[in-house]
Amino acid sequence: MDEFTNNAAQIIHDAALKSAELETHTAAPLEVGKGQYLITTKDQVIRNITDEQRRAAEVLAPWRRTGTAQLKSLDSLITWTNRNKGATSMLFANPDQTKPSLTCIANYHAGGAPAAQGEKDETASHCDHRAVYDFPVSKEWQLWNEISGEPMSSDQLANLIEDNIKDIVDPTPALLGDVEAQTEWERRLIEVAAKFEGKFGTVTQLIRMSREFTVNESSDLTAKVNRDTGEQTFQFKNEHKDEQGAPIKIPTLFLITIPVFEMGAVYRLPVRFRYRKSGPKIMFTLTLHDPQKAFDDAFNEACNEASEQTELSLLVGTPES
Repeated sequence: MDEFTNNAAQIIHDAALKSAELETHTAAPLEVGKGQYLITTKDQVIRNITDEQRRAAEVLAPWRRTGTAQLKSLDSLITWTNRNKGATSMLFANPDQTKPSLTCIANYHAGGAPAAQGEKDETASHCDHRAVYDFPVSKEWQLWNEISGEPMSSDQLANLIEDNIKDIVDPTPALLGDVEAQTEWERRLIEVAAKFEGKFGTVTQLIRMSREFTVNESSDLTAKVNRDTGEQTFQFKNEHKDEQGAPIKIPTLFLITIPVFEMGAVYRLPVRFRYRKSGPKIMFTLTLHDPQKAFDDAFNEACNEASEQTELSLLVGTPES
């Protein structure tokens, strides 16, 4: 800077101080833990200008990293974490079925006992540099959980089955008892069927049943249950029988395959089928059997993957706000 420029800057500086009747009390660069002050020449009032100085210092570069990134995929959370993690970073998994999430706090508190009261805690941090991934619960998972255990009319049942037929699958020969060889998951489902003294129905049975009940919802009926096989039948006085002229058969259970999270793996879930008479009509209830197990499996698999790929510890719950 040449002499003319230096002189001009000094003149402007002196004029500004004289006009405002202010003088700087400190001239050192801004440092962490140190304040900046101005003192008026006229009335000697001290004014703390640390915040103003800090904002000015952050015009070209922020003082430190802050903020919360809202990410749309698990891979993005892993990438963000690996890019910003430090020795004290931590993952928090919130297993709330209505709004599951995974959070990384890059500047989390360091380990160790807290400082005594009145002393500075060297392990404390601001915990304000975060990334959050809200798991996208699938539409199928939301739908079947919403209707689980809720009574519905035959019309509602028919619409539900026909609108969501893609989610319903036929039981395997092992589940129907046609073959002895069974896989591990088939054995578990056979145990579920035995628990409810029932059997799995096919997609064709469900479609036919939903249509027949729609036609006969106001007819007088009697219900019978075969205790040996668990098979249920309805007989109407004003009957609409199937092609073979037999009464309508009601499955006790059927199978659906749905993802817990959007674009995630699908899970086989047994659905218990129940009914009750309500005057001349009949009400139906479809209840998912143990959906918590499928949710926990999908959620834990994703969280464990994040922990392994970021090499960070994982806590189940929500961090300090």
